[in-house]
Amino acid sequence: MKTLAFILLFFLLIVTFSYAQVYKWVDEKGIVHFTDDITQIPEKYRRAIEEREVTEEKIETKEEGEAPQKKKQADSYKDRLGRGEQYWKARVEESRKKLESLQEKVEALRLKYNELTEKFNASKSSAERATIRNNREQIKTQMDELRVQIGETKEILEKKIPEEASLYKAKPEWIKP
Repeated sequence: MKTLAFILLFFLLIVTFSYAQVYKWVDEKGIVHFTDDITQIPEKYRRAIEEREVTEEKIETKEEGEAPQKKKQADSYKDRLGRGEQYWKARVEESRKKLESLQEKVEALRLKYNELTEKFNASKSSAERATIRNNREQIKTQMDELRVQIGETKEILEKKIPEEASLYKAKPEWIKP
């Protein structure tokens, strides 16, 4: 009899320390939802849900926890793929650095091209002029290639990253300078 009472007491203690499964999902408006019933989640959002185990702890009422909860949600907001502010800022910064580097290379080549033009104009030898002309054409080709890369990088910064951020519901301020 004591054994049966001990087993019943043991099961009662286990039940009181049980865990619950909670699902988190974000709708197309960027609103975060929580539910413990997966059937409550619309079908189109089910592949992007986050499962969380919750223990029974202090549960704050809306009045107690409303302001801290809103601040916490704002700080921990993620896009639809779970990427936060750091990801988007790093992506923009990487593209900006690439753009600056490309522009510096074009400027260095432009100066070199101008030097060669001065040498070409000062030269009296037709053989030397031919060599200088070939070097200038190579530099011009390199500058043209870099200008194409600059255009592509600008398009990424001005068009593609903002479009992707909008698609994945990242905050607009994450991609601004």
